[in-house]
Amino acid sequence: MTRVIDQDQIEQKIVAIIDLSRSELIARWMKVYGRRPPKGISRRLLEYSAAYSIQVKALGGLKLSVRRKLNKSGGEGKIKGSAKESSSNKKKLSSGARLVRDWHGQTHTIDVVEDGFRYDGQNYRSLSQIAREITGARWSGPRFFGL
Repeated sequence: MTRVIDQDQIEQKIVAIIDLSRSELIARWMKVYGRRPPKGISRRLLEYSAAYSIQVKALGGLKLSVRRKLNKSGGEGKIKGSAKESSSNKKKLSSGARLVRDWHGQTHTIDVVEDGFRYDGQNYRSLSQIAREITGARWSGPRFFGL
């Protein structure tokens, strides 16, 4: 089956993005990504996202090989539609490794031990517990420490 692409129609939809309100752009973001956009995101990025989603719908998205390369390149998020990250791709921390994180001007050092992590003289089973201890909020430990 061949898809007929009307370039003029795509262009009209993209040009119409300029007239959308911020709340309409946010609604489009939520429809595409399934969650609210990051706090403080600029209108310009919301417009780019909306334009990209129009193009993907009409022309198709990135090839699987390109999505894999982008996911491997160290980006924090995953490209929508990509294969789930397997546990073998996750970074493993060896006993003896040291994690250092600066938070509000104070440096926090965490040592990786055989049965978990050591921070401030105490042993913890997860990095998330330590991140919560440092920030007072619920954080993903690996994300907080940049893993």
